[in-house]
Amino acid sequence: MTTTEASLLDAADKAPPGRLRRFMAHPLALLPLGVFIVAVGATLPAIVLKLLLPGGASIFAALSGLVTGACSLLAYFAFRRWVERVPREPARPGRAVREMAVGALGGAALFALITGIVALLGGFSVTGLRGIGDLWAWLGIAFFSGMVEEALFRGVIQRQIEAMFGTWAALAATSAFFGLAHLTNPGASLFAAFAIACEAGILLGSAYLVTRRLWAPIGLHMAWNFTQGWVFSIPVSGGKPPVGLLETRLTGPEWLTGGAFGLEASAVALVVASSAGVVLLIHAYRQGRFLPSRWKRTPA
Repeated sequence: MTTTEASLLDAADKAPPGRLRRFMAHPLALLPLGVFIVAVGATLPAIVLKLLLPGGASIFAALSGLVTGACSLLAYFAFRRWVERVPREPARPGRAVREMAVGALGGAALFALITGIVALLGGFSVTGLRGIGDLWAWLGIAFFSGMVEEALFRGVIQRQIEAMFGTWAALAATSAFFGLAHLTNPGASLFAAFAIACEAGILLGSAYLVTRRLWAPIGLHMAWNFTQGWVFSIPVSGGKPPVGLLETRLTGPEWLTGGAFGLEASAVALVVASSAGVVLLIHAYRQGRFLPSRWKRTPA
């Protein structure tokens, strides 16, 4: 490279971004674009795999969920790198595995605690041991929901709203969106949507804030759904009664069992999961993880 070429490249690097780039860099433009990219990254592989792999509750169901979820994450990281232009961070697979494992342990323990409290109050009982059941299908569901939904809600929506309006507004908006997204599920009610918004929206949103990475909320989300659906055979967000490891029964008032929607619409889940989310939220706040709104920040 000649000295002239190097000078031209340096000048280009220092030149102010054009009007289109400034528009594309705005959070309100990045938000719908990011949602679109992640959604396409999940949808296209799902369609291809549905055509290529046999259906049912075989191991291919787990493989399909894993591949689709991984593709959505790849789409998200491509969006961050090439559209949002976030500086590349060093790859740290060990840290990612640790954070996902901690999130998974937390999600499983939290739902087991909720189920145990409901059982003590007479709303849940185990009637038998089924065995493997729909293990592969539930692994696929856990992979898909954990990766795709966290890439969308925490990775894109929460981050872009936060970049514009600050952390508190982003957490409130993302929680509300997450609750509304479940309002069309079978057995859903306004209380069920409110419960999902509080317990899952706050819990998963605060789990992201603690590390500012997706791995912990992905692990938490996956383990929550897997423990609920496969281990305890409890309907997940209004879905059909799962064929899981245990044969179980929910009995009692709807405020205790969540009715047809499942334990996520239980008052017990609302209190326990929301409390855990608030604890994480306080920790993130004390660690200085919160951002003010765009117009209150000091220019760098």
